Amino acid sequence: MALLDVTKSCIDSIKQISEHIKDAILYLDSGCTESFQLIGAFPVLLELGVRAVCSLENMSPLDSVVDWNSNIDPIRKMVVMTSRLLSDAHRYIVRCLSASYGIHHCAIFTSISEIAHSAYTDSPLGPDAFHEYETLLLQDYEELVRKRQTKSGQSEDTGFQKRLTFEDDGWSHLTSSEEDTSTFEASSSGKDFYKEDVGQELVVSVHHFPMILCPLSPRVFVLPSEGSVAEACLSVEHEDSLSPGLPPIGTGLFSDGDDVPPGAILTAHLIYHLASKMDLKMEIFSLGDLSKNVGKLLTDMSSLYDVGRRKRTAGLLLVDRTFDLLTPCCHGDSLVDRMFSSLPRRKRTAFYAHIKGSQSRAKLGSSSVQRSPVEVQIPLAKILSEEDSKLDDSRLQGNIEAFLRGWDAYNSSSQVVDLVYLSNKIYSEKSLSSEIELLSGSFVSTENFRGTPYMEALLDRRMKDGTVLIKKWLQETLSRENLTVNVRSRPGSATKSELQAMIKALAKNQSSLVRNRGIIQFATAALAALDESHSARWDAFISSEKMLHVSAGDTSQSLAAQIGDLINKSCLVGSHDQKTRKMELSSRLLSFKDALLLTVTGYILAGENFPTSGSGGPFSWQEEHFLKEAIVDAIFENPSEAKFKFLHGLPEELEANKNRIKSEESKEASSDPLDIDDFDDDQWGKWGDEDADNNDNREQQYNDMQLKLELQDRVDNLFKFLHKVSGLKRKNIPLRDLAFGSESHFHGDSYASKGLLYKLLMKVLAKSDVPGLEYHSSTVGRLFKSGFGRFGLGQAKPSLAGQNVIMIFVIGGINGLEVHEALEALSESGRPDLELILGGTTLLTPADMFDLLLGDSSYI
Repeated sequence: MALLDVTKSCIDSIKQISEHIKDAILYLDSGCTESFQLIGAFPVLLELGVRAVCSLENMSPLDSVVDWNSNIDPIRKMVVMTSRLLSDAHRYIVRCLSASYGIHHCAIFTSISEIAHSAYTDSPLGPDAFHEYETLLLQDYEELVRKRQTKSGQSEDTGFQKRLTFEDDGWSHLTSSEEDTSTFEASSSGKDFYKEDVGQELVVSVHHFPMILCPLSPRVFVLPSEGSVAEACLSVEHEDSLSPGLPPIGTGLFSDGDDVPPGAILTAHLIYHLASKMDLKMEIFSLGDLSKNVGKLLTDMSSLYDVGRRKRTAGLLLVDRTFDLLTPCCHGDSLVDRMFSSLPRRKRTAFYAHIKGSQSRAKLGSSSVQRSPVEVQIPLAKILSEEDSKLDDSRLQGNIEAFLRGWDAYNSSSQVVDLVYLSNKIYSEKSLSSEIELLSGSFVSTENFRGTPYMEALLDRRMKDGTVLIKKWLQETLSRENLTVNVRSRPGSATKSELQAMIKALAKNQSSLVRNRGIIQFATAALAALDESHSARWDAFISSEKMLHVSAGDTSQSLAAQIGDLINKSCLVGSHDQKTRKMELSSRLLSFKDALLLTVTGYILAGENFPTSGSGGPFSWQEEHFLKEAIVDAIFENPSEAKFKFLHGLPEELEANKNRIKSEESKEASSDPLDIDDFDDDQWGKWGDEDADNNDNREQQYNDMQLKLELQDRVDNLFKFLHKVSGLKRKNIPLRDLAFGSESHFHGDSYASKGLLYKLLMKVLAKSDVPGLEYHSSTVGRLFKSGFGRFGLGQAKPSLAGQNVIMIFVIGGINGLEVHEALEALSESGRPDLELILGGTTLLTPADMFDLLLGDSSYI
């Protein structure tokens, strides 16, 4: 039987809709673009006959004129693929239709199922969501056509500026201030298309396309960062919530009905249809309160029809991210994590979501989480802009000028002159890549070396082993290309200079660059991770986290002192004492923001090791007072570095106060210290002025005291949140009962330092009991239990270890280190026949965890 491959399943799903996308102009939203970039789908789309691939959010009227001057038939079909709710994507779909001429068929594919649309609280669509939307879209399009016909006699510049209104209450509308659905007149052929098709009716069809995923490898995937599922909130704001992007703290209590957050509903539907597409029949297990809700929804969606179909049986393990916050907060030994943390990410697309006018949003709080895009920008321009691979700017500038003049040969207006002037301005710089970011690469999970996907191999490697493997790939690629590199190389290690020299050799000529683009992009990403500015900071984090772990094994006083020391050193200039120079150099690499993330790590460790030290937290009152004072002093010292959500604009006031004090000190220093009035015996005339000065000073001291009290109040709220984080193990009953490190056959420092997924897999595959792990009966199981069970034909509870396929989905996100540890647990279990699929809401880095816990995506 063929091995499961998430990437292949995604590509096969695209091929299954080939009839719809052939000879069509295809619009992708940002979530689909992110997914298709990772799976390498764009060559497949062109093979299937797609005329053009365009951005849904950044639609341009020029999209529809892509092949007007070609000899093939004009475009009659438009396909929209979105990872969002139809109500959210509606305004963009209408805008694309309004700017397209001659479209007879419009097919819309959404990753959100029809049932999920009706179950989602903020969706205005009912049970027959797809048919309802087809009707609404046709109504809006016909209204556009009527308005366009009435405006046909007006000038081109007026355009279509009126506001679109929709009959359904709560639907979004377009205004001229946000987006302009203006008509345009590009050429005579375009106007001919429009005149021919005025009477042609538009046919709209809506379909479900669930396989919009971001596979990092054939068996590891996350969800698109800008899709509705990843952005939907996972917890309602209450005392057990940490962030809308994380599940609530598990208490063992089951929530049902309206209390289920929208993220749980959409996640359940996505996993159900993913399993269906991969022909898997799931035996569902869950660990955590939110996972139980998702498991129940998945069980309710199962049917006798699904049971009757011939599918592979697989075990599905749903895990709440809040069971282990320590692993994603820490900086582990993972090359993949370092690469994603070092490389810049693609900027999020500006998106105006549909907002329904109901009370549900007020009840559920924020329904959107700003996730970091998985798509990175690999700085290939830095490699290609060196002297040995410079672009011929003058020739390129001449070609662009000729293109601009030829493109609008019938128009001799100053617009072309302006464009040529702009090109001259751009190319007057050192290189094209220094002015515009055209040469930035991205990961593609299908890129492989002799059949082994690059990312799959790197996910199974730590930092040193991963860089050595990339060096080996480069050496073999150079040998195949008959290229030699003059560089000193040591076996068993890979340096930045070695990798850089080999990359430049492969990128010297264009044909070699195109043939070996996969290894060149991954090697360039590794260079970014090896860069001293990133590697030194990452190593400083590792050193600080090790010290926190050591202190956590000692006493609470030791751990509190270590946390306070990290906070103080993040804001101190530091002395140049030779004895402490190395330690201070390491500490100066970490900012105050980094120190706060380490404080969160310290409190998690304190909650695990000293759960009953203080009345409200893991530390005593004196220890916590010491930490509060350290944070207050750090914020007073550098208010510009303390612009966090929990301070609510207070740093601006602190910065203004600090600048005022500095200006007063500078005035006092610049004034003459010997005032002639000091020698004047007659001081009677100054009595009133002295009183006024004293009043001003007292008022300023009062304002300073008020500012400090307000800051202390904000810091107190921060520590209430830290108490909540430290109480994860105490409040989470299953987590408290797991006691992973106490098993006699699981011992040693290596096991204790592992993350949750490693420990879970080791216990599950060893068939040990996992407290809190709940099994959700399938349809057949419920049938036997309710019907045939009375005749003694009951069904035994299945074991997760007895499955040949196990899918683990972490609700809230996973990181690269957890993937490596899970694969390590699988290899140690002695089960080579077991297929393991790992998934998560998003790919988490320590910076993402800071944003979820203390940043803009937190509830603090």
